[in-house]
Order: sequence, then C-alpha cells, then structure tokens
Amino acid sequence: MESTPGHTPLIHGLPDEIALICLARVPRRFHNVLRCVSKRWRELLCSEEWHICRKRNNLDESWIYVICGETGIKCYVLAPDPSSRSLRVMHIIEPPCSGRRGVTIEALDKRLFLLGGCSWLNDATDEVYCYDASSNRWSTAAPMPTPRCYFVSASLNEKLYITGGVGLTDKSPNSWDIYDWATDSWCAHKNPMLTPDIVKFVALDEKLVTIHQAAWNRMYFAGIYDPLDRTWRGTENEIARCFSSPTVVVDGTLYMLEQKLGTTLMMWQKDTKEWVMLGRLSDKVTRPPCQLVAIGRKIYVIGRGLSVVTVDMDTAARVDGFLVTSSTGPLVEQDLSPDRSRVITI
Repeated sequence: MESTPGHTPLIHGLPDEIALICLARVPRRFHNVLRCVSKRWRELLCSEEWHICRKRNNLDESWIYVICGETGIKCYVLAPDPSSRSLRVMHIIEPPCSGRRGVTIEALDKRLFLLGGCSWLNDATDEVYCYDASSNRWSTAAPMPTPRCYFVSASLNEKLYITGGVGLTDKSPNSWDIYDWATDSWCAHKNPMLTPDIVKFVALDEKLVTIHQAAWNRMYFAGIYDPLDRTWRGTENEIARCFSSPTVVVDGTLYMLEQKLGTTLMMWQKDTKEWVMLGRLSDKVTRPPCQLVAIGRKIYVIGRGLSVVTVDMDTAARVDGFLVTSSTGPLVEQDLSPDRSRVITI
C-alpha cells in the first residue's frame, strides 16, 4: 500500500500497512459499520488484500448461513457467540429470487450462490444470483447452460459442479455444468460413464464422491469423480449410507448425522471403509430433523427453530454412549425445519 500524491490515508497519522492490521482486528460483526465510515474503507473491506491480511493473522471469521425455503427463501445469518459458546442470529437476508422453489445453494470463498429454481407459474430457470459477504450485496452471475431445479450440487477447488434435477431436455439427461468463478463462466461436460441417477455429491479429498440410486432395484451405490482428469470410477458402496443424511467434512474427515433411530454422529473410516459411531445425541436438544455444518473443529447440529447443538471435536467425550455437547434452544420463534433448508459457512 504505497502512498501517492493526494493519497488519503486509511487512518490519519498511520502508515496504511499499520492501519490495515489495526482495522483487520475489528470483529466481523462490526464490518457493516466500517463500510459506512468512508468510500476508502468500504473498498478496503471488499478487497482481496483485506481477506489475505485477516487470514495471515488468523483473524478470519466464518458465519453460518441457513437458507430456508418453506415460505419463500430467507437466509438466517448465524455467528458464533463467545459469551454463550453457541450461535446467535446476526441478521436475515432476503434474496432476489425469494419466490422460487427447488433453488440450489452453494458457496465459493466469501460468496453465496443461488442457482436455478422454478415456481408454480414458471418452468426451471438458468438464472444464478451471487451474494458477496464482503460487500453485503447481491449481483447476477453467468447463467447456467441448462435450466434446472431440484438438482444436485457441490463446490470444490473454487468451482461449482451441478447435475440432474428437473427441467432437463432429452439432449441433456446426463449433463454436468461446471462453473468457474475466476472467469464467471460455465462449461457443459458429459461423461458417458456417469449415470443420471446421482442423488448426492460429497466433496472429499479433492474429489467428488457421487451417491447414486439404481433405477432397477432402488439400491444405493457410490462412485468417485476426479475433476483433474474428468474420470469416474466405482468405489465401496458402504459410504452411500449417507445418501439421505446430513454430512460435513472436518479436516479431511467425513461425518454423518444418522437420524433413523435417534440421532447419532458417525465418522467415515478411510482405512477400513466403514462408518463408525462417535456417539449419540439426545433428540430433546437436537430437535430433529437436523442439518450439519462446521466452523474449524466444531460441528454444529442445527435443528428445528434453529436450535443449536455444538460438538467440539477436540474435547468431545462420551458418557454411556452419549456425546458431551453444549446446546441452546431455538433462536427463532418459527418452527423452521432444517431438512428443507441448506446450511453452509462463508
């Protein structure tokens, strides 16, 4: 940050390098206030330099975005609250496409993407909306090559992968659309080895685990897609047990919340290729159906009404088979159901 004639310093009397470090230490919940101070500060908070500085000094903060679609799309923004060791609602965002159904939500870096969708009056759309958490603004991104709604998606290595859904034509039943944020562009990709029955993506170990449901016997099986060489191969079907369960990856390890007989947190063992139980959670505090999301080494179980159960993977212990956790009651009055929501962090 070099000074030039007529240059306005970030903070009067301080070199911009020092001022940047000072401002970067302001907690994220006050960033909206910083944006209102001056145009220079607003531009700074939207810059890559700002994010690099916060990451380099371990000041980067992730918030949880719960996108509910029960009565129009609403996005509840939750942030860790050190005083309660849980989460609290920071604000509520209403996207431009709030009246749609079947919208798919993904995240890349500090950006939230709402893709496709449909309504009672309109067929599937190819529109894409992007929310930039740095500027707190919505914009439009490049439209998808294929209009879709109710489809499968994943984010991996700064790219979005989507497939399946309603709205496809007979020319594209097996198409994959891949979005690159760096160029704001899509490419359509078709691999004859892939079957059009994918029900879930899981980004794991720089690859996409694909969960399929066979049309002939309704059984579930799994495969692995390598984005580097664009090849697909079959894999152990045991991992496909997570086909309908919420999952989250923490430090390269896949976790699943099984909710068929109570609420149980499971972990995928890569060496033995099997799911192992970490511990049970009380339904009285989880309030299922639930979704999973992680910040750092903490897994948050989001239940009805945005109730929160926190599992610290560094300190979690079991007592009579139950995991020791902290929890808070519903954060909102509405009895929102997370099984019809998407929960991500940016």
